[in-house]
Amino acid sequence: MQIKPEGAGLGLRRELLDDCVSFSVAPDFFEVAPENWIGIGGQWGDSLKQIVSRTPLVCHGLSLSIGSTDPLDTQLISDIKCFLDEFNAAFYSEHLSYCSHQGHLYDLLPLPFTDEAIKHVSQRIREVQDRLERRIAIENVSYYSVPEQDMTEADFIKAVLAESQCDLLLDVNNVYVNSQNHQYDPLAFIEAMTQESIPYLHVAGHFRKDNGFIIDTHGANVIDPVWSLLTYTYQCIGNKPTLLERDFNIPEASQLMQEVEHIKSLQSQCSRIKNNNKN
Repeated sequence: MQIKPEGAGLGLRRELLDDCVSFSVAPDFFEVAPENWIGIGGQWGDSLKQIVSRTPLVCHGLSLSIGSTDPLDTQLISDIKCFLDEFNAAFYSEHLSYCSHQGHLYDLLPLPFTDEAIKHVSQRIREVQDRLERRIAIENVSYYSVPEQDMTEADFIKAVLAESQCDLLLDVNNVYVNSQNHQYDPLAFIEAMTQESIPYLHVAGHFRKDNGFIIDTHGANVIDPVWSLLTYTYQCIGNKPTLLERDFNIPEASQLMQEVEHIKSLQSQCSRIKNNNKN
């Protein structure tokens, strides 16, 4: 039975497995990239089964390359479906981007913000949903250049969601990164997404270069402006389940849990304010 996540979650990395099995790390839910776990047995596989037996799981794909012009990898989709079914994953998401062109590119590259791209990627999302036999979510990605822009990023994302009838995994850090690099209002972007179906959120750290340009690394602590943007997001769309991503420079588990607990404290604050406004 699928258990939908609530509260604050953490990306499950193999460096954290021992702590997760022993309850040293106990977020409300975990997220894994299926590609990193499909076919994994032995101690790692046993640990994953033990963790998932008591904690809700969501899955976030890395390599489906849903925006590519290459044929969809139907074997990978089939493997992902088996993984989702085996572990009763509540949600599956992928990036609104591509990472292959006649071979894997090892990076998430942005799509042009055009009508043609909307039609192309939406058709592929619908095919993936049909093959997985479930509705998926697509994530707004950080990007550093765009081949062509006939519309804003927000309008492009909303059009894809409408055309494909999928959900949105809203990455708050990516909104902040893009708003700083491309000079738009992050609050207006969040407001534009208030009517969309958003199962959960991402938040993460990043790296700011000396010239002010920001790189989305998932390798540092979340900064105060991103926490503030997350709070504003809760005010706009409610206390959605929120996952802390940390992929590099992974600190001690106790430090990660401090950030997870901070997410929960922001959710509690927003709930109190909302309840007070009702009274």
